[in-house]
Amino acid sequence: MNSIGSTERGFVPSWLLMAALFGLLGVGFGAFAAHALQGSLEPKALGWVETASDYWLAHAPLLLGLSLLLARRPSRAFLLSAWSVALGGMLFSGSLVVMALSGVTALAWITPLGGVLLLLGWGCLAAGAVRVRH
Repeated sequence: MNSIGSTERGFVPSWLLMAALFGLLGVGFGAFAAHALQGSLEPKALGWVETASDYWLAHAPLLLGLSLLLARRPSRAFLLSAWSVALGGMLFSGSLVVMALSGVTALAWITPLGGVLLLLGWGCLAAGAVRVRH
């Protein structure tokens, strides 16, 4: 294992696992919202679950790509991107689901924090891409 976190075989299993988890959560909560939660949640809360699902699904391919990038071109920018996306996605989408299902809206401050981390993840990917070009 090198200092960036890839294995000798080339994959970073934790990022691959996180990509799979995001896909699983996105599909699972999307189906849950479309079928089991219809009529049992207020429209606003149902929208939160749908948004959470959309964000998990949107970021699953990014984490998959980052796992491949880290295997082929390890860099601190790509590693920071992966950490930011993973943590940001869990905070953003996770807080939305918890608020929707529990009604505890005191967690609302976590959602934008997760969003900022997602933005940071995309920014770090861009920074890493610029460095690869040069």
